[in-house]
Amino acid sequence: MKEEIVLSFSAIIESLDSFLWGWPLIIMLFGTHLFMTFRTGFIQKDIFKAIKLSVTKDPEAAGDVSQFGALTTALSSTIGTGNIIGVGTAIAMGGPGSILWMWLTGVFGIATKYSETLIAIKYRVRSEDGSMLGGAMYALDRGLNKKKLGIAFAFFAAVCAFGIGCMVQANAVVTNVCQNFATGETSRKILTFSSAVILCVIVGLVILGGIKSITGVSERLVPFMAAFYVLGCLIILVMNADVLGETISVIISSAFSPKAAGGGFVGGTIANACRYGFARGLFSNESGLGSAPLVASAAQTRNPKRQALVSMTGTFWDTVVVCLMTGLVLVSCIIKYPAVDGLSGNGAELTSHAFSMIPAIGVPLLVVGLITFSFSTILGWYYYGERCAVYLFGEKVIKIYKILWIAAIFTGSVAELNLIWNLSDLLNGLMAIPNIIAVLLLSKVIADETRKYSGTHIDDKDEAEIPVLSNSKKGALG
Repeated sequence: MKEEIVLSFSAIIESLDSFLWGWPLIIMLFGTHLFMTFRTGFIQKDIFKAIKLSVTKDPEAAGDVSQFGALTTALSSTIGTGNIIGVGTAIAMGGPGSILWMWLTGVFGIATKYSETLIAIKYRVRSEDGSMLGGAMYALDRGLNKKKLGIAFAFFAAVCAFGIGCMVQANAVVTNVCQNFATGETSRKILTFSSAVILCVIVGLVILGGIKSITGVSERLVPFMAAFYVLGCLIILVMNADVLGETISVIISSAFSPKAAGGGFVGGTIANACRYGFARGLFSNESGLGSAPLVASAAQTRNPKRQALVSMTGTFWDTVVVCLMTGLVLVSCIIKYPAVDGLSGNGAELTSHAFSMIPAIGVPLLVVGLITFSFSTILGWYYYGERCAVYLFGEKVIKIYKILWIAAIFTGSVAELNLIWNLSDLLNGLMAIPNIIAVLLLSKVIADETRKYSGTHIDDKDEAEIPVLSNSKKGALG
């Protein structure tokens, strides 16, 4: 009886998840991307200025961490398994044309990432101990007087963080270790338990240090792991140089072809290419979900636009660069080795085969990449979840949240997570709704702030005083 209830509940969650991450969320998010691109005067044109700003320190500005530290912490949560396995899944379900649509979500999603970060900075507050608090919940509360929507956003984020940002990632780390080092059932059990304990200890030591410790690790780990992975992709593309022109041609033609792509590719049709390309792209870069602004709010920045520009580079690196590189690698491998198309129903196997082409170091490079991506995601999503829990229950919840987070890491390492994955996926999508409402209803504020700090005024200091939240110890529900 209990098993039937669990299966029934799981089926309901899976159906809701499939519906939400189908056309409803795609239309809402991509529509917002297009609207905010227009509203900000095509802010994407400033991407290279933004990249330069991202490595510029501004220690005298208000904030807890550097602009680069905030960016790399956000990137630690977005550059991950979605860029690797998710791209393979998009190709399997939507054909090679999905890569173009995924890339477009990155290009236009830059404007939404900029917008959601700008309002998070503009409406941020100080806690009673002086640390910064910000995010969609504060923009909804202070900017629109919609506290209930702020509570909804914070609840969805705080809960889904345990799944998609913790248990699922911990499971990915332990699974990778066991698949590559276990020699039998006994060694698999020993490795599972020992890996779970080691992961709990390492994460625990990092999060005990708070935001400065998390950003310190992210600043060192994220650039290294991203460069490491991109280097592997470039090596494979050089090896597949003879089919690179055909790869690009197939991706573009398949994106607009009314029929399934030829040459043995699965997936196909414009509708499938759009749907799965958009969905995987939106899921990967998180533009519109409101996650990255939670850490961007802690950045040292002299005005909202500066950090918004820095934050939007996250979408550029995640989808415009890393997802595109992965897509080119996978499609070129399928073209060069047609037998690989039989693996394309499984994103993990397809990616593993592609990297196995690099003699000696290919598979280890991928394994290390997946483990470090998952580890960094655990750190980034911890901070997201903690900030949302603090908004709901006040600073007294921080110690409890840390304990629950470590417990979730261990549970995720040793458990089956199909239900957790689907539930987290659903809550992840629900986060977007109140966040997009905030972005759209505050679009005039975003446009005004964008114009105010344009040109040489980008270095102007925002003279508005950051208020102290008097009930930061109690929280919105305290």
